[in-house]
Amino acid sequence: MPQTYSATGPQRRIFVPRPAGTVTPAPPQPQDPPIYRDLMRKWADRGRTLPGRHDPEWIRLTAPQVRHGQFSVLRDLPGDGR
Repeated sequence: MPQTYSATGPQRRIFVPRPAGTVTPAPPQPQDPPIYRDLMRKWADRGRTLPGRHDPEWIRLTAPQVRHGQFSVLRDLPGDGR
């Protein structure tokens, strides 16, 4: 099957990156509504977990539980006669 060419010859797509100076900054984040800020303040005052904040208790609860000796290698296998 013969190759087909356009009137200007074979076409190629060339990627040309934009100059670094043309990046537009992200718009500022909107403020939380007052009712939400008041709720967050009340939760924080009562020691509750806040959305999007570090929670040490959750980290502790989700950490893997390792039993003593679970990952150590036994020197003598039980019942091997040594």
